[in-house]
Parts: sequence; C-alpha cells; structure tokens
Amino acid sequence: MAGGDGKDLVHAALWLVATLFGVAIIYTLLNAGFLAVVQVVVYSGAIAILFIFAVMLTGGQGADRGAALNQNWWAGALMAVLTFAGLAYLLQSWSGFSKQAAAIPSGFDAINQLGGALTSPLGYVLPFEVASVLLLAALVGAVYLAFNKK
Repeated sequence: MAGGDGKDLVHAALWLVATLFGVAIIYTLLNAGFLAVVQVVVYSGAIAILFIFAVMLTGGQGADRGAALNQNWWAGALMAVLTFAGLAYLLQSWSGFSKQAAAIPSGFDAINQLGGALTSPLGYVLPFEVASVLLLAALVGAVYLAFNKK
C-alpha cells in the first residue's frame, strides 16, 4: 500500500461498485428489470457506499502493509489455473448453455412472489434482517474505530 493512506482499499471498493453494476447489466439482459434496479439501488448504492465509508472512516487501519507477494505465489497461481481448467471442463460438457429458457406465463407476477418471499415468515425475512443488522454493526464498528484514536 503506497503510504498507508487507504488508497488501494478505496480503489478496491470502486471496482466492487463497477462489478455490481456489471451484475445489474446481466440481470437486464435476462429480462429481470426489477432485480437489475434492486441490484443498483441496494448493492451498488447502499452496500458499496457503506463499505467506502467504513474504509474512509478507519483510514485503512486493518490493511495489510506487508509484501504483496510471498515465496509461495506459484502455488496460488497453480491452484487458480487448475480451478479454472476444472470449471472450464465441467461447463463445456454442460447442456445448459445451449438450452432455451422456458417462456414466462402471461399471468406470472414475479415481483409479487419476490415480495412475498422476502416478507413471509416462512421465506427469507430472517436472513434479510440478519444482513441488515450485520451491515449496521459494521458501520458502528467503523465509526468506533475512527473516533477511538482520541
């Protein structure tokens, strides 16, 4: 890290925002407009900005200031190449790439079903609330670390 000012962490957060916008573009290409808007508003907007605030408030205190490479870098590179080759081998024989998606029925209301799944006690309301509390705890922790220097 150059100078230890947290610049690399901010750049990483901005690349995270760019990646999340890319996911929104994929949702748009899949004709899932609502999920694309949610992706931009929730992830690219709220979570990424929360991450950037946490980095800026802490000044990159938790950043590793050691060497970028170690002596065993080749083992990590070899594992990455082997993992990529394995995934490419598995996916090239998968028939899902050549299949056409099933047509959506005319009376299908995806937004209503998604809302029911997120707010129903039998759905995903608990993980949704746990994620909210976790993000709040991260923000409170960042503010505590930023003001604890005094």
